[in-house]
Amino acid sequence: MTEIYSARWVLPISSPAIENGAVAVAQDRIVAVGHAPKLKARFAKASVVDFGHAGILPGLVNAHSHLELTVMRGFLEREEDDFLAWLRKLTVARMAMTSEDLYVSAMCGAIEAARAGVTCVGDASATASAAMKALNEIGLRGIVYQESFGPDPAAAKENVRKLQAQLDELRGSESALVRAGVSPHAVYTVSAPQLEMISRLAQDESFPLMMHAAESRAEELFMLEGTGPFAEGLTGRSIDWQTPRISTIQYLARLGVLETKPLLAHCITVDEPDIHTIKSSDARVAHCPKSNAKLGHGLAPFVRFIKAGVKVGLGSDSVASNNTCDLLEEARFATLIARINCHHGQIATNDMNSRARLDTLQSGEAAALLSARDALFAATLGGARALGLDDRVGALAEGKQADLVVVALDKAHQQPAQDPSDALVLSSSGQDVLMTMVGGQEVYRNDLVSRVDEAGYATRLREIRARLDSIGSE
Repeated sequence: MTEIYSARWVLPISSPAIENGAVAVAQDRIVAVGHAPKLKARFAKASVVDFGHAGILPGLVNAHSHLELTVMRGFLEREEDDFLAWLRKLTVARMAMTSEDLYVSAMCGAIEAARAGVTCVGDASATASAAMKALNEIGLRGIVYQESFGPDPAAAKENVRKLQAQLDELRGSESALVRAGVSPHAVYTVSAPQLEMISRLAQDESFPLMMHAAESRAEELFMLEGTGPFAEGLTGRSIDWQTPRISTIQYLARLGVLETKPLLAHCITVDEPDIHTIKSSDARVAHCPKSNAKLGHGLAPFVRFIKAGVKVGLGSDSVASNNTCDLLEEARFATLIARINCHHGQIATNDMNSRARLDTLQSGEAAALLSARDALFAATLGGARALGLDDRVGALAEGKQADLVVVALDKAHQQPAQDPSDALVLSSSGQDVLMTMVGGQEVYRNDLVSRVDEAGYATRLREIRARLDSIGSE
């Protein structure tokens, strides 16, 4: 049975926007995209759903999230000026959560994503089974990367054995929509031998790999000088750290991590050679501008990534560092913050090398302003490319999976909506989403996530948070 979804605008992303457009769906596939009258004539027996003054576009792809941390929205605000303290409090709270707590938290994150038009996520999780279960139950698509930690080289083999066992278990939870991946957390939490072993494992067993990279000034000090809070933390634990005195990106290249074509989250403290290395290795980037800004980590060179041809998508990161999982809002923020002219000193730094790097990267970017179309591409097809899923999703085209979102364009805050891309990115948010579809199945419509008891999960989330708040106040 074919169904036709029509609206004032259809935005295929891989081709120009279509006014008075429609998308024809049969089972889990898109079978045609074009002008509504032509599709209605071609599929005369199809049922038609007309969304009126709205935009139909590919499902939004959140290239970097932490669904299991949804319960920590607003939990870490007082620690945001000290990233190490922020990480410590997060870790203590997560360790206090049961497997059921983590599942409920991930489920509430998946509900929020579905409501905001997100159809696919690249989720990093210390307890990946919880996130995989949540995505499968909601009906969302994604890759869930099992995180691995271990800065002590002496424990590398044992940590990888533990990771292998976790991945073997996750294989049994994979579905047509959700698959497992692996995530060595970061260079300051995973030793060099462990990074090398995980990279080989990922290649040998075809697991996609994701890690946090070049995220902060503290990480840069750790890599280049062997100083700062991360180095002090390892010294305090009597863990020997041999400072490589090269950037995170070049370090990952040296260890063979980039041979896995990994997804790298953040990539703030990168220079031109780093960008060239990312591009030449076919590594991908998850750009998380709101989280980067909220934690005071800096401005990633988003426009430079695009100009260099790097596969880059948008990520919300966790709501512990963003407060919302809203890719349309993320796209707007990415567009606006990319237009800041750092060359005129609007981003302050006391480090002359950092200032020189920022000047080099950002000079000229304001002259070629990032467009709403660029940001919308990153939120859809760009994210799909970053996750290696662009053969299936990210665009509205015949043969693609029927992952699509419908966004109202008739609200007061959007009027007059002349250009659909501008209206979606610069005037809209996840609250304007009317319908979310994954693989031909509606997972959200009429203010309802169809498969779960939202109110019940929200109540359980508040109960978990009350326990965490009591622990934090002790």
